[in-house]
Amino acid sequence: MIEVYYIEDDKNIAEIVKEYLGQKGYAVFVFPMIKEAKSALEGHIPDIVLVDWNMPDGKGDALCRWVRAKWNGLPVIFITARNDTSDIVSGFGDGADDYIVKPFELDVLHSRMKALLRRAGNVSGQYLTCGPISIDKNRMTVSCQGEEISVSQAEYQLLLLLMENKGKTVTRERLLGHIWDSNGNYVNDNTLTVTMKRLREKLHQPLCLKTIRSFGYRMEEEP
Repeated sequence: MIEVYYIEDDKNIAEIVKEYLGQKGYAVFVFPMIKEAKSALEGHIPDIVLVDWNMPDGKGDALCRWVRAKWNGLPVIFITARNDTSDIVSGFGDGADDYIVKPFELDVLHSRMKALLRRAGNVSGQYLTCGPISIDKNRMTVSCQGEEISVSQAEYQLLLLLMENKGKTVTRERLLGHIWDSNGNYVNDNTLTVTMKRLREKLHQPLCLKTIRSFGYRMEEEP
């Protein structure tokens, strides 16, 4: 099912859009504040984001810039009142893929969404996130707080396996076998400890990367 994050503070509009898209087979999650949307995005990436231009706690373009810094390929559509259109057009460099003006026809919104989704492909499967950390699996890159971090192949594979199992403890034995032994590179347990230490330093000691003493490691969203 295609997941949609809709950042909109007008409850009536949000419910109408959610009901319509729900009938089309979409799962729509509505956020009345930008800060709530950011929190949700840091834990899970949807297939597409709809952003109202004017929100109680900020402008949609600020959220779009934040999204682009973390997940450049994530489709974003601005939804705006007619008198804000000139602002959106002049600020299109902030990264939205399209915009639609209120009041709008629901089938027009749907057609715009389908066009973007076809172009973007499986974006939600491309990105993994946990706290300030993001992995772009297509580009094989790691970012922390929006900054791309240079990591070794072993560090990338270590983080990738932990991110793919977010919320679960991954044993040291599994990590060693998956990252090193699978390539015929037999190493001792200290290699994992050193690699993890270097990775943590590069990621600025993230709180979401937990050590489960004498057992393994776990990626876990902070409460």
